[in-house]
Amino acid sequence: MQRPLPAIYLCAIAALVGLLAGCATPPPASDPEALAEYRATNDPAEPFNRAMFDVHQAIDGAILRPLNGAYRWLPAPVRHSVSSVLNNLRTPVVLLNDMLQGEPVRAGDTLGRFVINTTLGLGGIFDVAESRFGVPVHYEDFGQTLATFGVAEGPFLFLPILGPSNLRDLAGLGVDTAAQPLTWFGQGLAVDLLAGVRGGASMLDTRDYYFDFIDDINRTSLDPYAAMRNARRQARAAAIANRDAVGHQPPSR
Repeated sequence: MQRPLPAIYLCAIAALVGLLAGCATPPPASDPEALAEYRATNDPAEPFNRAMFDVHQAIDGAILRPLNGAYRWLPAPVRHSVSSVLNNLRTPVVLLNDMLQGEPVRAGDTLGRFVINTTLGLGGIFDVAESRFGVPVHYEDFGQTLATFGVAEGPFLFLPILGPSNLRDLAGLGVDTAAQPLTWFGQGLAVDLLAGVRGGASMLDTRDYYFDFIDDINRTSLDPYAAMRNARRQARAAAIANRDAVGHQPPSR
């Protein structure tokens, strides 16, 4: 029996309902420059998104960043091992999307990394596949798969905790969640605790990767929301085209 979706995804669905009431009015056709900019940003729900960004900033400042700061007291090798284990656990989703995108070489790399790191790397604690065999990690998700199928990204969205996204990637997140083995196999307290620990570790790992980037935007940008929106779009475009720095871009969550 399938496990219920985590509460955070239910919150995302509720936020989408609220989005319908928060759309900005497009500029008139008599102002072609403003209209072109409006279409380029693809952010018709900007008032709603900015409100959600403010909520996220409050949560991040009060909870996520302090937790991240405490996490950073751990030695770097320990944090690297956490990332490596999470990458190993993410293998089923990455492999599925490699195959759906018709990428046999990348699929072979993904499967090979899993076998090597699960055995020689003690369950992924050590990334032996990269350090000894030169096979770096890469990320794929169903949002990227939909993009390769020609599905438009849809309007930009910003949701607390989940961060910047769009309709296509939000739909892809649901598919990736359903594709996780923990979603389908196993019931009971132990499985729930394991899923919770994994979710918390993933959140800390992602926040830790973007620690300096987020601080720089908040400190130097006149409009942190717009800066984060633009940076996210550029990063996703590179990831979809497989132009991202392999092994150095956490997946969209």
